[in-house]
Amino acid sequence: QVQLVESGGGLVQAGGSLRLACAASSPTFSTYRMAWFRQAPEKERELVAAINWNGGTTFYLDSVKGRFTISKDNAKSTVYLQMNGLKPEDTAVYYCAADRRSWLDIRTELYTYWGQGIQVTVSS
Repeated sequence: QVQLVESGGGLVQAGGSLRLACAASSPTFSTYRMAWFRQAPEKERELVAAINWNGGTTFYLDSVKGRFTISKDNAKSTVYLQMNGLKPEDTAVYYCAADRRSWLDIRTELYTYWGQGIQVTVSS
């Protein structure tokens, strides 16, 4: 069983920045694809960003392109989400997700392991 622990969330003013981190317990983390999802109140969970095993391929939700950056540090078994230019509509619980397969995929159901979620609140 792989455990994922998110950190770095909190309250920030619009235009500010936060960096989320997700530490994984698996010794084979370097082969995993990773993703960040978010869920706002009364909305469906959506994929924000995804990355393949070596960081060579990434995907971003249209509304975060140019503002968010996903990265993967295999030596530290950690994936990051750098969020700049935050907007009130970015407010949500953010979830880290992992899967043992290496290539990038944007389908929610293909991610096996999930973190507990972390709150990000952007005030206007």
